[in-house]
Amino acid sequence: MKSCMLLLSCVAPSAAFVAPSGPAVNTALAAQQSRTEFLRDVTATVGASVVVSTLGGMPAYADEVLPSGVSIKVEKSGNGPAPEIGEMAAIRFRAFAGENKIDDIFETPEPYYTRIGSGGLIKGVEEVLPKMVVGDRWVLTVPGPLAFGPAGRKASAGKPRIPGNQEIIFDVEMVGLPGKEQELIDIIGD
Repeated sequence: MKSCMLLLSCVAPSAAFVAPSGPAVNTALAAQQSRTEFLRDVTATVGASVVVSTLGGMPAYADEVLPSGVSIKVEKSGNGPAPEIGEMAAIRFRAFAGENKIDDIFETPEPYYTRIGSGGLIKGVEEVLPKMVVGDRWVLTVPGPLAFGPAGRKASAGKPRIPGNQEIIFDVEMVGLPGKEQELIDIIGD
């Protein structure tokens, strides 16, 4: 939105004072045509800038449903490195089964460490983690078969029971890739 306002503040003043070209038979008609052309030009410019700013920083799979049925909603786009399969990743997440919060690592002092592709998390999340980069925060909607499946999850100490095939909402942020932090690379080399 700020880029649109900036664009308007640059384009509008210069375009508003453009005199109609050619013979001016009727100045009122010429002024009306000038205003109409100005509004058309500004609308086209603003529309193009909104499309570019909306699509510019987002990955191709942002805010869509993957073939597996997992939906991704991008809350924040990062610009850090991407994890590779087998690499350790530090994530923070919060998970819900319906209205029940089933886990919350945002409230802990340390992130959760997982090896990408190891199967340590539910299948729908494991599928998405390799697509993220450090700094990304995405909200995933994981269908029941890619979450806890038909068996669900039994209740345990501090963890509620999850019914079979329950859809899980998983808010996940990629906070680091231990060993790939730029300050470490600067100190000890690649």
